[in-house]
Amino acid sequence: MIAIEDVLIADDIVEKKFVCNLNACKGACCWEGDYGAPVMPEEVKILDQYIDIIKEGLSEESKKVIDNWDWKDKFAKEQWDGAALHPDGSCVFLVKNEIGISMCGIEKAYNEGKIDYKKPLSCHLYPIRVNRNPELGFEAWNYDTWDICSAACSLGEELKVPVYKFLKEAIIRAKGEEFYEQLAAAAEHHLSKDQ
Repeated sequence: MIAIEDVLIADDIVEKKFVCNLNACKGACCWEGDYGAPVMPEEVKILDQYIDIIKEGLSEESKKVIDNWDWKDKFAKEQWDGAALHPDGSCVFLVKNEIGISMCGIEKAYNEGKIDYKKPLSCHLYPIRVNRNPELGFEAWNYDTWDICSAACSLGEELKVPVYKFLKEAIIRAKGEEFYEQLAAAAEHHLSKDQ
């Protein structure tokens, strides 16, 4: 375990290798699972601000789900459990490109320069899963192992890219550059002990 500021980071995040391989998995993390991506309170406000722009790039079915989604009401009652899903379990923001690879419709609008919000931080940080404990004032970052990401693990091993390096942009977005530099230094120290 590595501790930086108020974050406890699992060793797997510096030891395991990972590089998304969308040609192999086709973005399965956007349609597999039992619940939508966790979204932070400030992200709900951002989604509300941009929802009409994001919807422009989504399917008619997704637009209907969003229009009937009582997410703001759920959030106000503290029953928020993630982004809305289609009946088949796929994320309501999922879009597919011309070769069948799933991607985030929020990120698509971002990449097209229509909005300045990339996607929920929980998606950007994956395969890191963050558990927050506000009462004790810390976060635990864990590496989530999922069989649909086996191709990403293989590619990461082949390219020798640890999880924390693959997720550099997302980690900086979450905690800032200084935090990332501390993590990189701690990772180098941690890995040198094993040699």
